[in-house]
Amino acid sequence: MSRKPMVRPGGRSARVQEAVHTAVRELQAEVGRPELTIPLIAARAGVTPSTVYRRWGDLQELLSDVAVENLRPDTPPQDHGDLAADLRNWAEQFIEEMASPIGRAYIRDALLGAPDGDNAARCSEYAAEQIDVVLARAAERGEDAPGVELVLDRVVAPMMYRILFRPGDPGDPGGTGRTGSTGSLTAEYARGLVRGLLDGLDASH
Repeated sequence: MSRKPMVRPGGRSARVQEAVHTAVRELQAEVGRPELTIPLIAARAGVTPSTVYRRWGDLQELLSDVAVENLRPDTPPQDHGDLAADLRNWAEQFIEEMASPIGRAYIRDALLGAPDGDNAARCSEYAAEQIDVVLARAAERGEDAPGVELVLDRVVAPMMYRILFRPGDPGDPGGTGRTGSTGSLTAEYARGLVRGLLDGLDASH
C-alpha cells in the first residue's frame, strides 16, 4: 500500500512559515547561527516576534522546524530502469547528503527541537515516501520487491546509526564481518547495504 504524502500547511500559515524559514536561512548565511534571535528573524520575515513565539515557542524549535523542512526531498527518486539500480542510486545520494556537514547539522537541529521524537518520525517518513516510490515502480515492472519497512531497517537504519554514532569507523558493506580501509560513510557502503538486502531476498525465493 502506498503511503499518503505528508501535507504542508496552506494559506496564511504557509506564507508565514515560508517567510520565517527564508529569513532563518538568509540570516544564517549572513550573520551566522550564534547571532540569530527571534526578533532579528521576525524583522527579516516581516512578522512580529509574538507571531514567531506563538507558532514555534523558542529559537531551538524554530531552527528544528527549518531543519526538518530542509531535509524534505525536493524531487522523487530517479528512475534507472530496475530495482537494484534505483535503490543503489537513492542510497548513495541519501548517505552523501546526510553525512555531509550541513546534513549532520540539519539532523542535529531536527532532533534537538523535538525530544518526543516527532521530528525524527517526520524525517523517517520522508525516507519512507521516497522508498515507496522506488518499490512501486519495481512492482509496475513486475519485479520482486521488499517492503518499505524492510528497506528502512536494512538500508536506512544502518546508515543513520553510523552517521549519528560511528562516523569515523570503517564499514562492512556486504555484512561479511570484514572491515575495509575506507570510512563507512561512502557510496560503497550504501551499495553494500542494498546488495545485502537484495541478496537476502533472492536467497529466500
